[in-house]
Amino acid sequence: MDNGISLYPGLENTFEENLRLLNVAAENKVKRIFTSFHVPETNFNEFQNQFNQLMKAAAQNEMEVISDVSPAALALLGAKKLNLSLFRIRGIRRLRLDYGYDSDVVSELSRNTCGIGLQLNASAVTADFLSELEQKGADFSRMDALHNFYPRPGTGLSEGFFKEQTKLFQKKGIKVGAFVPSFAGPRLPLRKGLPTMEEHRRLSLELAARHLCALGADSVFIGDGRPSDQEIKTVAFLQKDTVILKVKAEVQNTQIKNLLQGVFTARLDEARDAVRAQEGRDVFRDVSVEAENTSGRSFGTVTLDNNNYLRYKGEVQLIKNPQPADEKVNVVGKIIPEELFMLKYITPGKKFSLEFI
Repeated sequence: MDNGISLYPGLENTFEENLRLLNVAAENKVKRIFTSFHVPETNFNEFQNQFNQLMKAAAQNEMEVISDVSPAALALLGAKKLNLSLFRIRGIRRLRLDYGYDSDVVSELSRNTCGIGLQLNASAVTADFLSELEQKGADFSRMDALHNFYPRPGTGLSEGFFKEQTKLFQKKGIKVGAFVPSFAGPRLPLRKGLPTMEEHRRLSLELAARHLCALGADSVFIGDGRPSDQEIKTVAFLQKDTVILKVKAEVQNTQIKNLLQGVFTARLDEARDAVRAQEGRDVFRDVSVEAENTSGRSFGTVTLDNNNYLRYKGEVQLIKNPQPADEKVNVVGKIIPEELFMLKYITPGKKFSLEFI
């Protein structure tokens, strides 16, 4: 995944603090940086002092810098009109086009020869606008999209709208990213986090990021500018198109536990009562699964069919509807309560993985 962090020169971080965050991201193979010129609290002089040095460090680490474009952005860069070569010279490799640019301008910009990629606003661009771009010969291969973040509580996107907008772009072959908030260093002035989705304001960065992956996001950015090293590492190691669930372990056998933490695929023939892993029986084909902890199975229970189930031995299930105890079925873990909602995203054909705690 092409995930990223956000840096805001001239805001509250010193140059040294921003440079350290950039280096931590680079060390963890995070290759993208989002920066915004729209923050009213930005100190213009400090911005000018930091920006070029940070862009140089980004280039040395082969990181792509994404900047929004607006009259305010042009002013901070000392320009009166949109000149792509100016952005290229300053080290910016992708421009996020916000309000005020019509389909004619965007189409033309997408065919630029400066090596600048474009980024559309995934939260605001409509189906009609995308159709106009298509009709005018816009080069979608030079574009991706990124949702907004929302500093004020109560203004973030709903899950339904997020999914609808994301699919709108992905149907055109355009990858879509979104923001999660940092709880280590929420950005001023409100310090309430910078999430794309409103419900992520109450979740940990890790769970919010995994939720975005489950919803099909192609990239995840930390919106706030003072994340912890651990939050950066979390974003660095996300798995695309995989629902990762934390599970309280109820199995002692180390070999079985390790095998259960692989990547599985939900069967296409969806069962009413459980998510069935299509690889389970093959994974455990040559492993003896002795009967143990054959207790009742509540919603969110993870089970493994034992040797008594004969040719079904090794079947891995995530329980959706409660089922009684069965001497042929071992209870190997339970999805932790705060992550039970993630079970609904494991639809037929979706990959999932278990992380025992």
